[in-house]
Amino acid sequence: MKAVRRTRSLPGLLLLLLALALVALTAFAPRTTTATAATADTGVSTIAEALRKSPVYVDPAAAGRLSTADASVLARQIKDADKPLFIAVLPAGYPTQNLFTNLRTATGITGLYAVRLGDRFDARADSSVMPRTAVQNLVTSVQGEGTKAQLTDFTDRALANMGGKAPTTWGGGSAGTGASSTALIVIGAVVVAGGAGAYALVRRNRRRHEEEQRAALDRLRVVVDEDITAFGEELDRLDFHPAEPGADDAMRADYERALNAYDQAKAAMADARRPEDVRTVTQALEDGRFSLAQLAARREGRPLPERRPPCFFDPRHGPSVTDATWTPPGGSSREVPVCAADATRLADGRDPVVREVDTDFGRRPYWDAGPAYGPWAGGYFGGGILPGLLLGTALGGWMSAPAYAADYGTGYGDFGGFDTGGYQGGDVSGADFDPGDFGDFGGGGDFGGGGGGDFGGGF
Repeated sequence: MKAVRRTRSLPGLLLLLLALALVALTAFAPRTTTATAATADTGVSTIAEALRKSPVYVDPAAAGRLSTADASVLARQIKDADKPLFIAVLPAGYPTQNLFTNLRTATGITGLYAVRLGDRFDARADSSVMPRTAVQNLVTSVQGEGTKAQLTDFTDRALANMGGKAPTTWGGGSAGTGASSTALIVIGAVVVAGGAGAYALVRRNRRRHEEEQRAALDRLRVVVDEDITAFGEELDRLDFHPAEPGADDAMRADYERALNAYDQAKAAMADARRPEDVRTVTQALEDGRFSLAQLAARREGRPLPERRPPCFFDPRHGPSVTDATWTPPGGSSREVPVCAADATRLADGRDPVVREVDTDFGRRPYWDAGPAYGPWAGGYFGGGILPGLLLGTALGGWMSAPAYAADYGTGYGDFGGFDTGGYQGGDVSGADFDPGDFGDFGGGGDFGGGGGGDFGGGF
């Protein structure tokens, strides 16, 4: 009997070659930095050097708070998301004076920096990556949690809302050592197998992005449905019939445009698949409300109203009648379009009636509720005036991020800050950054929840 010659299958060979490549590369592949220096007072330069190589640093004196395995999971999640998020876990006694500013200067990379110091937690970011109010909201939302849960929750929420790209320094490399010829040969042999893995990674990232988009649309759908319902109720209260005495062709045309806008809004919302699709819905609703305002003026014998944007505080209030000065908390004053009722409130020193929506942090004004509200606001206010209205708000910061257009569409106006030579998230800017983004104002150190003073957000 002839001996049967056994041959390895192609999958078996690929697995063997992949295993050999992993062994060969072990000595050269960069590792997630969880600290190696055995000092309780690790210098900022040491921390910065580690963060330039990997997004997560755990000081030896704080190693009991976050395991190496948990740190590696966080680092991998951040790298997969391709965002410039930096996390440092430090011992309770670490000096906090100017910590964020010094760390940002030493690292030299534009991004979002989060520090767990003992039982306290805080974060800072370049405004090009995340607006200050958004950072504060994220920090507040995770206070009181244990180290692992807190850093995991913060990472999940930050990655979903921040802009920018991961720094190229996280890309790996041999860290100054050359790989052997054998290792290079093995690497070449597993390129095909690696290609399959890369394809799987791309598919996974695409699925995650699609899931995030669906989740944002589901939350936004509740608000848009409320808008559509409110407009439908306005039509019901109108008490207009095209054949009523005194009705003319102009009135009937206004009424027909309003009805068509209502139907268009419902159909567009039913067909919406991404948050940016909502823009068509709110644009239709705004057109419909203006048609109703024209119809009301004709029926009452008043001059026809000029076309103005809706009330900034709540578009359901209808078209604005004037502009008023408004200053958001912690922001600068600007002129916003307001309805008659809100104009009176502001003139009397009272707060306007603001449209609030549900968020992970409770009820918030729509301009602090998340990036998905950009298309929602864009349909109501158009691209020309929107940047000025949202100046200094969380939504304005999100919409000025470089990655916003890819996720939520374009055409909202010139928010600026990214096509003028400025540094984007992940860029190496060195010490060229705004210290105000990292809390250096108002006296004292910068390790506090309010952007000044001591480390905030204690337990």
